[in-house]
Amino acid sequence: MTDLQTPVRPTVGAPPTSLAYAAYERIRDRLIMLDIRPGEPIHDGRLADSLGFGRTPVREALKRLETDHLVVSYPRRGTFATPVDVTELGSISDLRQQLEPFAAHRAATAATDAMRAELRAMAARVRGLDASGDDRPTLMRLDLSVHRMIYRATGNKHLEDVLIRYDNLATRIWCLVVDKLPDLASHISEHAQLLDAIADGDAERAERLTREHVDGFATEIRRVL
Repeated sequence: MTDLQTPVRPTVGAPPTSLAYAAYERIRDRLIMLDIRPGEPIHDGRLADSLGFGRTPVREALKRLETDHLVVSYPRRGTFATPVDVTELGSISDLRQQLEPFAAHRAATAATDAMRAELRAMAARVRGLDASGDDRPTLMRLDLSVHRMIYRATGNKHLEDVLIRYDNLATRIWCLVVDKLPDLASHISEHAQLLDAIADGDAERAERLTREHVDGFATEIRRVL
């Protein structure tokens, strides 16, 4: 996976909308992983330089990130990374407990053959995590990739966008307490069975495993808060 700290060199002649979306993805993931700390001021010029983009795509990206509740802008004060409010865990979990199992069920029935091959490859990858020795940031980014792959497999862009937004907010809370969790790799490796179920078209099993995973995530976070 690309290192989020490495500047991207935009493609020469790429349309502004493409640059803005690329900037959006890069800044979004820095905010999710708390590489940009909650409450930290965001200077668009310095951020543009660090990412290898111009100011215009970065400014457009920041506008979109405000609708995602990842940044907030104040008149005459500037733009800041939003605080991480752990009291929102319950509300976020309520939504995820409804939407994530539905998405897993839909992915199991709607995924293309090519998508099912990707899901099986990801399942094989996460099965090897116990002995991988990967650091926590790498594992967290892998977890994001697993979730986003499942959302993409639904074939429903609107559902995908909503799920990504709430998974991002949940992951920010997770990042606050990740050092208190004893075995992050095992938590992520739980996804292997879910990925297999989706790839095999077993919608009921995929739905059940997802519900168990979302419930377990909320319980584990509450335990260490």
